[in-house]
Amino acid sequence: MKKTSLILCILAMMGAISCKNAATTEPAAATETAAAAATEGTIVYIDLDRILMDYDMANDLRSVVETKVQNIQAEINRRGQKLEKQVAEYQEKIQKGLMTRSVAEVQGQKLQQEELDFNNYAAQKQQEIQEEQMVMMNQLGDAIQTFITKYNEEKKYAMILTNSGGAPVITAAASLDITDDVLAGLNEEYIKTKNEKSE
Repeated sequence: MKKTSLILCILAMMGAISCKNAATTEPAAATETAAAAATEGTIVYIDLDRILMDYDMANDLRSVVETKVQNIQAEINRRGQKLEKQVAEYQEKIQKGLMTRSVAEVQGQKLQQEELDFNNYAAQKQQEIQEEQMVMMNQLGDAIQTFITKYNEEKKYAMILTNSGGAPVITAAASLDITDDVLAGLNEEYIKTKNEKSE
């Protein structure tokens, strides 16, 4: 459950981060020299928030998950409205005295069971949503980790830190931020893999 709330928090943060990044983008020349200035044995960092916003795989997966979530939510709403309508009709018939007590009891029990079934269905679907989001984050995490491991075999940095929301890197020289280089490589590899699958 804690992992899920972390994922939801990350997804919620991404909207705010895109606004922040739009306002504070660096000139292209500065970021190109930043990647070149970080040398072998240096401790560098990536901005995970930017990667999650600008990585093509993240955007594709997020789009798929959002569509699934919208479909699930629409079905939950449809079923919930149907149940509310049935309950309203039942209450109206009772108030107008259009049912005998025994029929009212049977229908009341039936509605209670339908409400229980609906609540179970809604809880199950919410669990499915959380699982979809967890799988998405795991796929992204695995793709990023795999790429960075391979990337660092060539670059040979002493350490690559992951910065998210200003933690753990509060401040650092721009030359130590390798986000643009990593992001370009991630997107290039993702497009290549995507094209191979479509052939």
